[in-house]
Amino acid sequence: MPGLPLLNPDLASLLQQWGPEDITAAFFKCTRWQREDTMDVINCPYHYFCDSVYPSHYPAVVDVSVLLVAVVSYLSSMALAVVHCMARRAPEVAHGGRVQLLLRKYLLPSGPVVLPLLLLALANGHRTGAVFPLSSFGPAVFQLVLVSALAFDNPADGSLKYALLESSTVSGILHASLYLESVVMPYYTGLDALVTSSLSGECPTCVCRREALVVGGSVVSYRAWSPVTFAVVGTLCSRLACVLFGVERLSSVAKLTLEVLAWVLVARDCVYLAVRSPGGDVLEMAAYGAVCVLMCVTVSRRVYTLLACLPTFAGAQKERMLCP
Repeated sequence: MPGLPLLNPDLASLLQQWGPEDITAAFFKCTRWQREDTMDVINCPYHYFCDSVYPSHYPAVVDVSVLLVAVVSYLSSMALAVVHCMARRAPEVAHGGRVQLLLRKYLLPSGPVVLPLLLLALANGHRTGAVFPLSSFGPAVFQLVLVSALAFDNPADGSLKYALLESSTVSGILHASLYLESVVMPYYTGLDALVTSSLSGECPTCVCRREALVVGGSVVSYRAWSPVTFAVVGTLCSRLACVLFGVERLSSVAKLTLEVLAWVLVARDCVYLAVRSPGGDVLEMAAYGAVCVLMCVTVSRRVYTLLACLPTFAGAQKERMLCP
C-alpha cells in the first residue's frame, strides 16, 4: 500500500483514486497516527493523519486455513461439552474412549496441537485479513481458547506430563493475549478515528477531533491483556498446584473461587463482544454468539457436576463428625 500524502490540492481525484473501501482499510491498518498543529482551534482542535500502515494481506488461502482450524476446534469442543453433559456419572468417566481422547489431544483450541497453530496465526494477524480478518474475529478465537482451557482439564495421568501440558497452555494463553493485543489495538484506534472524527480534507486519513486520539481508542473497551487473562491463568496454575501438592480444604476453596471468577470475567467479555460487535457485522456477532453458547454448555455441565457432588460431600462431613 503506498504511503499517504500529507497534503493534496486535488482531494476529489485522490478520494476517487483510493475509494471508500481503501480509505476505511487504511484507517484499520494504520500503525501510527501523527498529530500536527492546527490553526482552527475551535472546529479542529486536534488534527491527525496516518503516518504508516501495515503491509498487504497474505493470500486468501491463509485466512481460509485459520478459519478451518478455528471451526474444527470449536466443533470438537462443543462435541466434548455435549458428551460430558449427557454423561450421568462424574465427568472423569466421560473422558474415556479413544475418540474423545484424540479430540482432547489434537483438536481442542487449548490443546498442544491447535494452540500453537492459533498462536502462529495471531502472531501474524495484522496480515490476515483478506477474507477472515483477525482484527475483528481475533477476540472470538481468543475467547474460544480461554473457554476451552477452563472447561477441559488436561488428563492428570502423570505429574510431569501434566505439569508440562498445563505450563504450555499457560504460556500459550499469555503469548496469545500479547499477539492479539498487537493486532486489535491499531484496529480499535482506527475505529475510533473513523467513527468519532470528521475528515479534514487535507488527505484521505486526515481527521479533525474534539479530543485527543489515544492508543486503543474509546469506542471498544475490550482488551486481550487484561484481568480476564490473568484470572484464567491463575485458575490453571491452581489446578497444577492441587495436582502436584495435593488438595486441601483451603486450596480447594481458593481453586473454586478463582475458577468462578474466571468464568464470570470470560462470560462478561463474551456477552460484551456479542452484543457490541466492533464491526457490527453479522458474522462477527455469530462468532461471538457461538462462543457464548459453548460457554453456557460447559458452565451448565460444571454446575450439574457440583450439585451432584454436594450430597456425597455432605455425607462425608456428617460421617466425620460422628466418628470419635
